[in-house]
Amino acid sequence: MPTFRYRVRDYRGAPLEQTAEADNATILRSQLREKGMYVIEIAEVKPEQPGGRFSLEALRLATTRITVRDKSLLARQLSALTNAGVALVRSLTVLEEQTSNRKLKKYLAQINVDVQQGSSLAGAMRKFPDAFDNLFVAMITAGEQGGVLDEVLERLSKLLEDQDRLQRQVRSALAYPITVLVLAVGIFLAMVTFILPVFKGIFDQLGGTLPAFTQLLMSLSTFLQQPLNWLVLVALVAFVVWFYRRTYRSPRGRRSIDRVRLWLPLFGDLIRKAAIARFCRTFGVLFRSGVDVLRALEIVRDTAGNTVIADAVDAARQTIREGGMISPTLQQERAFPPMAVQMIRVGEESGELDSMLTKVADFYELEVEQAIKSLTSLLEPLLIVVLGGLVGSVILAMYLPLFTVFDLIK
Repeated sequence: MPTFRYRVRDYRGAPLEQTAEADNATILRSQLREKGMYVIEIAEVKPEQPGGRFSLEALRLATTRITVRDKSLLARQLSALTNAGVALVRSLTVLEEQTSNRKLKKYLAQINVDVQQGSSLAGAMRKFPDAFDNLFVAMITAGEQGGVLDEVLERLSKLLEDQDRLQRQVRSALAYPITVLVLAVGIFLAMVTFILPVFKGIFDQLGGTLPAFTQLLMSLSTFLQQPLNWLVLVALVAFVVWFYRRTYRSPRGRRSIDRVRLWLPLFGDLIRKAAIARFCRTFGVLFRSGVDVLRALEIVRDTAGNTVIADAVDAARQTIREGGMISPTLQQERAFPPMAVQMIRVGEESGELDSMLTKVADFYELEVEQAIKSLTSLLEPLLIVVLGGLVGSVILAMYLPLFTVFDLIK
């Protein structure tokens, strides 16, 4: 009897991952649903083949990523083919032939086989969670059940394009200062390691007591000239990175780090606005596409990108389950700005929640763009000052002893 690994959510919404034996995946899915569980994924666990050889193709597939842009293009092309009346099997074949992503090509081939065997498109895509997440699958499910797959795919493509654009804007805002700061530190270390020692010999020949600041940089130069000390520094940096990742994997540590991120100077407001824009855009598209509100909030919670925002969404989900409204809970959690909460409340009271969510998303995406421009214009002179300060400190350390030299000459 084959063994299957499955991922489900129980009646409380808690995730669960286990293995079980069954005659086939369909029977196991039915058994899990009878227990009141929502099935996310079922995959057969195949026994390892002893003596297997290294496969270059397997390595290529393992290192290939399916980006948000790949999924957006796939959704847009599938929407156009479906709207044109092309059969789903034929559409999948066309998309498989034209895509250049090796992993996506392999997945589309398997999805096409499953669809030909009677599986739904959403059910076939659910087998590949690394490519098609809960958001993607839920949208496809809503489109298939409502008979508007082409419209839902168009909305999904637009949503993914907006997410990709927003992510790129945030990355560009964060990448610029990090790059300049790394270059500044690199230039400083190079000057201390290779230039300052040249002047050390001159100062030793002249004699006298060096200024305290010069002695400090000289000690740093001596430290950096030892290869073993560089290994210590690399090991220290590696430990800090490992400790950060280990802490971020734990729920408590991730919640603490995400809370600090939202209150960071300069960047905290940008991260908060980007998270709110992503929440409103995703929730609005899911709600408009006919996805159940509780299921939509669950998906939004899992794709929030920040634990503080996810906790607020989860609290709103529990309120909806008890018959309440979303906006009072969001206001109570204080994770959302008052303006966003008030606009969501107006949408709930007027019955135009999806339209109001779209307006909130548009507003905060524009706010993110303006914040990025302001942040870039503010960071440019600040980073120039930092770079000049690091380089100037080395020059100052070389020129301070000249005053001592003049005293010795007199």
